[in-house]
Amino acid sequence: MRSVRNHEEVSEDEPLWRYFRADRFVAALQSSTLYFAAATEFEDRFEGAVAVQSADLPIDPRYAAIDFPERAFEQLRRLTKLSCWHRADYESDAMWRLYASAHKGVAIRTTAGRLRAALRPYRLAPEYGEEEPFWGSVQYFDLLKERLRVSMLERFFVKHRAFELEREFRIAISVRTAEEFGVQVPELGIQVAFDPDPLVEWVYLGPALAAPERDQILASLEATRLTARQVTSSLLGRPRYV
Repeated sequence: MRSVRNHEEVSEDEPLWRYFRADRFVAALQSSTLYFAAATEFEDRFEGAVAVQSADLPIDPRYAAIDFPERAFEQLRRLTKLSCWHRADYESDAMWRLYASAHKGVAIRTTAGRLRAALRPYRLAPEYGEEEPFWGSVQYFDLLKERLRVSMLERFFVKHRAFELEREFRIAISVRTAEEFGVQVPELGIQVAFDPDPLVEWVYLGPALAAPERDQILASLEATRLTARQVTSSLLGRPRYV
């Protein structure tokens, strides 16, 4: 695992969170794989942008005829597979709502070091070499005021400042070179194997989980010997006013 920026060292103690829908968490544990989505799958239409032109301004002639470069960049988005995590010391109500079916999912807490130790080498096929992952925190900029000059891979580690609440940490696997050598590449995401024991520090069950999903999750935790790492969400606590 290499830092996406030569000047940035990733702290192994950085606390990271991943919020899952209940079914996706169970599937990840049962298969021991994490889904790395193609950048084309994200709803964020600013993904990979290095500048944003205000909707109140006339079309900038520099961007009026960029059909071919945009098509080329769409291929780059397809060939870049990403795993996204939330940087925080504590669980987040906003992240529960955004990514875990409004408190009906699961959150795992880990660290960058645990994540590095848990991920196994990824190959597009057994006969091919390992694909090198890159990691780092996402940096946020006011892209209305700045036009960034970054590498092809690093542009997936910068975002418009409007998304700063996400506080993202990412791992990227680029399969662009593999495709250039004629390797068949999945159109969407890839499944990367991981070892649950080093990855999972704590497991938080969503405060609105229904009983059937809760039972299924607990069974999956027991099967992977992670039951002791279950933590009750603070959002299930009783508020006191005096």
